[in-house]
Amino acid sequence: MDNVIPVTKVGIAELKTGKAPERLRTSGLGSCVGVVLYDELKGIAGMAHIMLPDSSMARKVDLNRAKYADTAIDDLVEEISKKGGSLYRMKAKIAGGAQMFAFSSASDLMRIGPKNIEAVKRKLIEKNISIESEDVGGKNGRTLEFDIVKLNLHIRKVNQGEYTI
Repeated sequence: MDNVIPVTKVGIAELKTGKAPERLRTSGLGSCVGVVLYDELKGIAGMAHIMLPDSSMARKVDLNRAKYADTAIDDLVEEISKKGGSLYRMKAKIAGGAQMFAFSSASDLMRIGPKNIEAVKRKLIEKNISIESEDVGGKNGRTLEFDIVKLNLHIRKVNQGEYTI
């Protein structure tokens, strides 16, 4: 019987970590951005399914920190560090942030995908975490699966096939 590699599912507005040989998977990324942080040396990774760019506009009561780029990335770094990872070795792969709907007006409020991408990149720069690869923007939703052993982010894009970055 084959060894089954465990897959940890990351839901919308969630973040989770894992160790090799696990895989991390999230689906339903439209305007949301999937962020993978990993420490290759320790074989530890984490994934966040980020819905919105900034927690400052949210109600502070029962704030879901995994929902926002600014707080989710902080928490992901902390969780990976608790498992033995080092911020100084962390690298990132990101995908998502599609502009899911076309609007006749260029309403800034409806640019959630691009704003999420900008917020994620800004936070990673602030943390001095390099983005090793990315697949962001466009108009199609995505499903992501990160292989902690191979450090591959497998992407299945709606109506556009599958590939690895």
